[in-house]
Amino acid sequence: RRRPGACRVHRGNTTMTDTSSVEFLDFGPRGKVQVVDDSAELAHAAAERFASTVLAAVAARGKAYVALSGGSTPKQMGALLAREPYRSSIPWDKVEIFWGDERCVPLGSPESNAGEAMRGFLDLVGIPRENVHPWLTDPDASSAAAIEYEVNLRSAFGEETGLPRFDLVLLGMGDDGHTASLFPHTAGLQEAKSLAFANFVPKLDSDRLTLTRPVLNAGRDIVFLVGGPGKADMLEAVLEGEIDPEARPAQSISPSETDGTLTWIVDKAAAARLSRAGRA
Repeated sequence: RRRPGACRVHRGNTTMTDTSSVEFLDFGPRGKVQVVDDSAELAHAAAERFASTVLAAVAARGKAYVALSGGSTPKQMGALLAREPYRSSIPWDKVEIFWGDERCVPLGSPESNAGEAMRGFLDLVGIPRENVHPWLTDPDASSAAAIEYEVNLRSAFGEETGLPRFDLVLLGMGDDGHTASLFPHTAGLQEAKSLAFANFVPKLDSDRLTLTRPVLNAGRDIVFLVGGPGKADMLEAVLEGEIDPEARPAQSISPSETDGTLTWIVDKAAAARLSRAGRA
């Protein structure tokens, strides 16, 4: 079957391994899709994208600003970045690391996106501690934490009033269509003035700290990492279904600047329901 809006751009061998293949699909303003074999290749593709984007940003502007996401794929990506050839080829002293969202838990918790990334790779690669910017996560002061993060962002970027522009924004997508901590039908989806927001999520009965859509959409290279069969239905809905960002917040992510790009790197299991993925 073939649906409007989806056309195959290229199919060929990837440079990651000799045995894997990659397929590229184009969904127009909803983004370009890179389909890889499995979760291991998804992590490799993410590590390659991280390294290449950082190197290009440092060459062009002297620094690279990255917003990381939580989840299993970023953890696997981090494990790769902590090893060669990435560890010594990335100029870590010129990389500024932020997080797109965070739970209100201590850094030592396995539920902490920042804590897991710091333990999993950032503490191992020699990045200066002042270049790593975790959220404050006092559950009784989430609104203050969001305000503090905005101050931190503006200071690190040297951007007093305008929108900071990340060189790389890494995002995941839940099976409910949420991304960062922008959950369906929550107030954070409507926040357009703040850079960071304490978003109350009724189904979790708690606040989640998140960057807002304007900041995420200002990124130069916005990349979703999506894997597993549990994401197949939602990925199809986001890329090929009706536009409803309130119900599917991942659809609210779209580059706001002319030089911005939106890419989905997904494995075959997640891409199984896309109209051209995996089909000759």
